[in-house]
Amino acid sequence: MGETTIYFLFTDTGTYLSRAINFATRQPLNHVSISFDRDLQEVYSFGRKKPRNPFIGGFVKEDIRSDFLKNSDCAVYACQVSDSDVDAVMSHIKEIEQQKDNFKYNFIGLIAVLLQVEINRENAMFCSQFVGTILQDVDAFQFGKPTYFLTPGDIRKHDNLQLIYQGKLGNYQQVALKAGRKLIKGETSSIPKKSYLLLLSKKVKRFVIR
Repeated sequence: MGETTIYFLFTDTGTYLSRAINFATRQPLNHVSISFDRDLQEVYSFGRKKPRNPFIGGFVKEDIRSDFLKNSDCAVYACQVSDSDVDAVMSHIKEIEQQKDNFKYNFIGLIAVLLQVEINRENAMFCSQFVGTILQDVDAFQFGKPTYFLTPGDIRKHDNLQLIYQGKLGNYQQVALKAGRKLIKGETSSIPKKSYLLLLSKKVKRFVIR
C-alpha cells in the first residue's frame, strides 16, 4: 500500500480576532488548514469568506499568496498517511465543498471550547473542528476528544506531524523550491525535532541580513 504526504498549515494573521483567540488559548498560530500538495496550491479550512469581515465564514479554499495571508506567521507540518486514507479524506472534503452553502462558521463553538461546554452544532464548524472531522476515520489521527473540543494546538502537538517550515507564509514557496525535495517515508524518524526547510529558511534570512 502506497503512502502520500499531507500538509498542515498553522497561521496567525495578526487580526484582532486572531489576537483574542491567542490570548484566550495562550497558544500561537490558532488557525489550521490542510493541503495535499507541498506547494500549498490548494488549502482547505473553515474561516472567513471575506478578508475584511471576520463574521462571514464557512468552508474556504485559501490562497496563501493573498494579501490577507502572505504576511502571516506560520508553521507547516507534514505527515505520511496511506493512499486509501488520503482518498477518504479528500472525498469527505469534496462532500462538504458540494454543500458549502449549507455550512457556517462555528463562532458559538469557539466560546464553547474556551468554557469546555458541549455544543455540537449541525453544519457549523471552526477550523480545527473541520480538520478533526475529515480525519476522524484515519487511524493515525485519533485525538482523544470530540472534534467540537479540538484546537489547532491539539493537532499541532500530534506525534505524527513533522515540522518542515516556520516563518512568514509569503516566503514558504520560495524556501520550498530551494529545498527541491519532498518528505519521504522514514524521513521523519531521522529528524524528529529539526527540518531541512526550517534550517534553510534561517540560512536565507541570515544571508539577506548580511
